[in-house]
Amino acid sequence: MNYSLAKKKRVDSDNVAATVLKVVAALSIVAIALILFFIAGNSVDAIFEIGLFEFVFGSEWDPSTGLYGALPVIVGTILVTIGAVAVALPVGLACAVYISEVAKPKYRNILKTLCEVFAGIPSVIYGFFGLVVMVPLLREMFPDQLAYGLSWFTGSLLLALMALPTIISVSEDAIHAVPISYREASLGMGASKWETTIKVIIPAAISGISSAAIMGVGRAIGETMAVMMVTGNAAIFPDPLWNIFSMITTITGTLASEMPEIVVGSLHYSALFLLALVLVLMVLAINVLARFVTKRTQRKFGTVQASSGIIDKIVDRLMPLADRISDTSAMGFISVHSREIRIGVVIVLAFVFILMMSSLFTTDLNAIVASAMMVLGFWMLFSEMKGYNRNSVEKVAHSVLAVFMGIVILILFVLLGYIIVNGISAISWDFLTQPVMNGGRDGGIFPAIIGTLELMAGTILLSLPLGIFTGVYLAEYAKDSAFTRAVREAIDLLNGTPSIVFGLFGFSALVLAAGFGYSMVAGWITLALMILPVIIRTTEEAVNSVPKELREASRGMGATKWQTTVKVVIPAAISGIMTGAVLAVGRAAGETAPIMFTAAVAYSTTLADSIFEPVMALPYHLYYLSTEVPGATEMQYGTACVLLLIVLSLFVLASFIRYRSSKKIRW
Repeated sequence: MNYSLAKKKRVDSDNVAATVLKVVAALSIVAIALILFFIAGNSVDAIFEIGLFEFVFGSEWDPSTGLYGALPVIVGTILVTIGAVAVALPVGLACAVYISEVAKPKYRNILKTLCEVFAGIPSVIYGFFGLVVMVPLLREMFPDQLAYGLSWFTGSLLLALMALPTIISVSEDAIHAVPISYREASLGMGASKWETTIKVIIPAAISGISSAAIMGVGRAIGETMAVMMVTGNAAIFPDPLWNIFSMITTITGTLASEMPEIVVGSLHYSALFLLALVLVLMVLAINVLARFVTKRTQRKFGTVQASSGIIDKIVDRLMPLADRISDTSAMGFISVHSREIRIGVVIVLAFVFILMMSSLFTTDLNAIVASAMMVLGFWMLFSEMKGYNRNSVEKVAHSVLAVFMGIVILILFVLLGYIIVNGISAISWDFLTQPVMNGGRDGGIFPAIIGTLELMAGTILLSLPLGIFTGVYLAEYAKDSAFTRAVREAIDLLNGTPSIVFGLFGFSALVLAAGFGYSMVAGWITLALMILPVIIRTTEEAVNSVPKELREASRGMGATKWQTTVKVVIPAAISGIMTGAVLAVGRAAGETAPIMFTAAVAYSTTLADSIFEPVMALPYHLYYLSTEVPGATEMQYGTACVLLLIVLSLFVLASFIRYRSSKKIRW
């Protein structure tokens, strides 16, 4: 008989770690699948009872009479987005060119950081600013056109401000990434710096600029609170269609305003989920378009990357069709006469645009005459400028870019200064420590502050480990496989999903199906899913930035891959990881749409006793005060100021961490 002890098999820590990280990474796929399942599943009743064609192309949205024609809502969404991008794209591109090509290097990071502050301001703050500043101002400027100030025009201007940071940041990165050899070659051939910018750098960066424009469109389409607060929420077609002073509504605004008041399981309930599904498909189409533009440009410069997901496969299917269109004789004619055609298109578009806008203020005949004279005047000015020497043209162009940059910075300081100056006077010890009284008109915001902090804490506790594990898996363990591509695609889809869709998912899946009810835990999970892509991406980038030599040195000393990852790689990347985490929680702190369906109440005089109870939150409380409580001006400004200071503090903290890490890093 053998009494010797059997030798225990040693556990391979690397395999165990890889398996665990892979399972965590798979949660991204599960999350997007569940979101699509609940949104589409709750839409089935509307599809069968209303009909998909009748729903999408119906001309009247009036749930009180059983009419669910979503076309006015869809058209309103498209119109307000077109208006926002028409303003934000030229301004954003001008600022990006100024930062990259005109500003001195020591000012580049300062200007870009200031522009990025726009992105950190909560959307409900934008909405509040639009409601108390822009609406009255525009009403005074256009008294005959704007009876109330709420309009498509107001919504587009506000959305343009919100889309600017995306367009500026992405465009500037694309322009700055153009190889310096392109600039040197152009300057060496006698071109001026401005000519090099216009004819060489911008065309070379057109892929990134196009992506910036499309991402700006996605940002505008998915925005909820700001649009809902300033557009009037009227499901009508503007009359005429280009009447920018007409009230309209959007998909997100309709969802946010009607969902809290409907009966669960009703046809109206299902119709709203079908509307959300339309929104998801629109965002998906924008992502496909962005990939298509990027891939076409990459192929032009010979830098096409391999397809890596479902969207890339869709783009690959569309590419041959685009090639066939490009090879037609008509496209050949356009290519040969591109300059003349571009000039003609610009003249026609300018004339039509000025004509449409002029017709809103005067008779059709006067509008035609005014449009023709303005186009002729611009053409004469352009022709006259061609006679000036190149140095003068360059100075004028750079001055114009500087003016655009100055306007953007000025708007930022006006927005921040207005909220802070008016809000500081409302803040006192009692305001910060007392509960709400008199329906929100008196008292303080202590429950809202605590509720916001509780939501932030729970969200980061859920999302941080999941985001770090997934980011580490993608950077250190993932191979080029179908699973990895699926994970990356799921992360991209999560990142592009509008916040209102997360809110609807949280309501249907967590509040109702899981039985959590309106509660902190439902808000935690919803917000955690929303900020998860940000943490994953920043973690992956931070881990990838760690030099391979550190890994090789650790492995050479006998450490396993997992030990190297935990004791060498993650500590070296911790600053980048924490920066992403702070920015992500700052975004969660300012979100309104996800928590209004899952966790937040308008006001409460007490704190929540458990995680299964709802809480007050500053963003939703500010929305409630701004739209439902007349005579609460001081409370509005104080709440807005506290929320803004919390979010800006997180932004400053992230910038400080980034600055300290850049000083310490020596590789």
